Amino acid sequence: MLNIFSLANGRLFQEEIESLEELARFTPIWVDLESPTVEEKRWIKQHYEISIPEDATEDDIEESARFYEEDNGDLHVRSDFLIADEDEPRSVRVAFILNQLDTGKKSRGVLFSIHDEDVPVFRLLRLRARRAPGLIEDAKDVLLKLFDVDAEYSADTLEDIYDELEKASRLVLSENVTDSLAGEVLGAIARQEDLNGRIRRNVMDTRRAVSFMMRSRMLNAEQFEEARQILRDIESLDNHTAFLFDKINFLMDATVGFININQNKIIKIFSVASVALLPPTLIASIYGMNLQFPELAALGKAAYPYVISLMVGSAVIPMLYFRRRGWLK
Repeated sequence: MLNIFSLANGRLFQEEIESLEELARFTPIWVDLESPTVEEKRWIKQHYEISIPEDATEDDIEESARFYEEDNGDLHVRSDFLIADEDEPRSVRVAFILNQLDTGKKSRGVLFSIHDEDVPVFRLLRLRARRAPGLIEDAKDVLLKLFDVDAEYSADTLEDIYDELEKASRLVLSENVTDSLAGEVLGAIARQEDLNGRIRRNVMDTRRAVSFMMRSRMLNAEQFEEARQILRDIESLDNHTAFLFDKINFLMDATVGFININQNKIIKIFSVASVALLPPTLIASIYGMNLQFPELAALGKAAYPYVISLMVGSAVIPMLYFRRRGWLK
């Protein structure tokens, strides 16, 4: 899918392109390629004289090759954007190509973005730019605003993690935590821990991209100050992710502790039962030997009830003692 975005009255307008002739009718500041076809890449190369790298969205690119500037002034940035899907949170690699030099090409001042699937940050920026005139003035503003919205999206996702962990806290700190409930809580905590880790990686990647733009001296004074504000926002997010990691570890330890308590209760039952049944077992072992016991001979037919009542009494007395001590609760 090939979409172009142009400015009109300070607002960003989107057009979906389906042919090379249609592409030539517009003067965009942002060209977005979502899962581009070979034909769409050919249109971009033919009209804008920009070649889309074959490995633009691959994840195995070396870290040092993700940010660089070509001799002709084209700026290449590869950054990861978070998709906080409830079922499958993941990061999507997006490749940016920013042509910022006045070389006489048609691609001057155009930002090209290449990615394999739709990114929530892109949708948020498009919606915001349509409603707020003057928010974006050139291609560099588009790239900066994408990173700014990315930081906000990460902050919103952190708030959702806070809410989910609060629910888990109420379950863990309830009076009766069963093993099945503890298993559900552990699963929920693990999902939030994974999402929190992805957010931390995402903001780290955004920090590197914004720092690279600042070092490249491509930003004017206003954009440079905006980039510094993005870095300050990211720094505050780092503190939140660190706090959430501590909270997740606490909830994980508490949940595992309740599971151990439930297991100890089961073990205690067997321990009490084994101790209580030890005297009857001893009595049965003694009177079960092939010996002549005078008291049994004297009791005659009452010997059998005597032994049974003695075994029952020897089991009941320890149980009453254990109950008095509170060991059966």
